[in-house]
Amino acid sequence: MILVKNLYLKYIREYFALFDINIKIDDGEKVALLGEEHSGKTSFLRILAKLEKPSKGEVYIKDIPIKKLNYKFDINAGYLPASPVFFDKKTVYENFKYILKYQKLNEAELENKINEALINFNIETLKDSKVKDLSLFEKYLISIVRLSFRNLDLLMIDNIFDNLTDEENEKIISVIKDKFNDKKLTLLVATTSQKIADELSDRVIHFSNGSIV
Repeated sequence: MILVKNLYLKYIREYFALFDINIKIDDGEKVALLGEEHSGKTSFLRILAKLEKPSKGEVYIKDIPIKKLNYKFDINAGYLPASPVFFDKKTVYENFKYILKYQKLNEAELENKINEALINFNIETLKDSKVKDLSLFEKYLISIVRLSFRNLDLLMIDNIFDNLTDEENEKIISVIKDKFNDKKLTLLVATTSQKIADELSDRVIHFSNGSIV
């Protein structure tokens, strides 16, 4: 469960990126954070991902205060930002191999796991491509595959849909629905699109000017 009480985030002077946010999200909920650009959605997700520190307020995940939360041990969380991070000069296969080294697989197990993912996500042709040469859509898809290697409790997807065509969005939505359909997985999706919010969530929370409306 995610519990947020009286959350504020102030960047400069009197400008609040977030203002008095109060939210409760149950385990397994699929929630869309809907609002225009700069409405506070990304700031909220970045706090949950521990990339920003709140200026004021309380945030609990699994009843643990976020400042004490350890994402390596307390909860398995994944965050997909609008600008995905990779080793750009390495191949897709090499990026996957780097992530999987923490699972302590032998070489044959690692090879099998990567090849299975490439087939399941229908991206075998990208295996030996360098990430820097991929389209943004392909980078998002590779990011999703990378996250699928982990048994996630919480998945946060941050405004990736604004950067894609309608056809690309439909493919990404289909993959998310298919590969992250565990009822125990909590999904948070930030978007400016009501259509995408409706497709991926059971509940929509509207953001505007740093507040919930």
